[in-house]
Amino acid sequence: MALTMTNFLAVERAVRTAAPDDLLRTLRDALVEHFEATAVELLMADYSLTCLQPVTFLPHTAEPLPVQSTPQGRAFASQEPYRQDAAENDAVDLHLPVTVRGDRLGILTVRLPEHRCTPEAVRELRELAELLGHEIIVAERDTDLYLQARRASRLTLAAEMQWQMLPARSCARPEYAIGAQLEPAYDIHGDNFDWSTTGETLTLTVTNGMGQGIEASLLTNLAINALRNARRAGIGIADQAALADQAIYARYRGTEYVSTLLLSVELATGRGHVVDAGSPQLWRLRDKTVERVEFEAQLPLGMFEETPYVTQDFAALPGDRLVFVSDGVYAAASAGGEAYSERALARAIQATRLLPAAAVPRGILQELAAHRGADAEDDALVLCMDWFGRAAAG
Repeated sequence: MALTMTNFLAVERAVRTAAPDDLLRTLRDALVEHFEATAVELLMADYSLTCLQPVTFLPHTAEPLPVQSTPQGRAFASQEPYRQDAAENDAVDLHLPVTVRGDRLGILTVRLPEHRCTPEAVRELRELAELLGHEIIVAERDTDLYLQARRASRLTLAAEMQWQMLPARSCARPEYAIGAQLEPAYDIHGDNFDWSTTGETLTLTVTNGMGQGIEASLLTNLAINALRNARRAGIGIADQAALADQAIYARYRGTEYVSTLLLSVELATGRGHVVDAGSPQLWRLRDKTVERVEFEAQLPLGMFEETPYVTQDFAALPGDRLVFVSDGVYAAASAGGEAYSERALARAIQATRLLPAAAVPRGILQELAAHRGADAEDDALVLCMDWFGRAAAG
């Protein structure tokens, strides 16, 4: 046991002191030395969450692996280590989730001799995969390596700006789990989401900026940062909306505006407040029943000068699943002009009810893609939040 712990600490120390662009080589060398690994590979989830991209020498990655129908994808979907017999005699491939506080980054695959693949080794390697995830997040301040490895194709400039504003694509705490996704992932325009938590509250925003391309992205960028600036000043969501409204109106004088749904929830009780300023919708799955949660609609941010905003009460119960969607989802039309109806959206929410929150947006967007086809004119956002509550978490 002491020797095993010494090996673990040696690898941990090596990874923590590695150069930002040298994490994988350093980890590989340390695992070879201390765990007798014969191969180590890091795969990053791409922006569409449909494939896993191997991290190799720039400017290109090796051939990607689909999330569906591969052992690596199985580990990514389940967020559990997956053991696979390797091509080498008496060797095992361990596919380990690289995840940081619920944000699924990718998979670390480690090939070990059979005799080294003990439960203790699997536990330690899983912890090292999580450590690698933390180090990647920090390293991205100084290198583009891991961001480039995520790209199955080139992002548009508008999409580059949108993805850089996101907090993550999923997160988890004892009280809740969140997953979100934007499509088309490599060509998004004005849709965005944001969240922030303290010891007492969760604040969440879903945003739909009007327009296309870079102009939509610039508009949303102003809105998101205005909301963050107000939130970080410690004021409530009604005043956050009012200050963002003023910032957008001062820049665009009412010619451009942003639809936003703001939600603030007390972690201890599930009670909170909502400001509904535009088109994003909230749907709820409770006790196997799907229904839209409607609020009093207020004006989008930036439409008129000094618009007052008021909050409405809201309450989540343990076991609730909340699904936020932009108009690119519920108003999407098929090639024949048929709208993606409320009934179809409710069916999609029901069809994904057994998936974890992090996987629900991808599932709903796949249902939507089958309806609207490949030539979608509007981007689409889905955010799912499973509410457990503090009492249930305790």
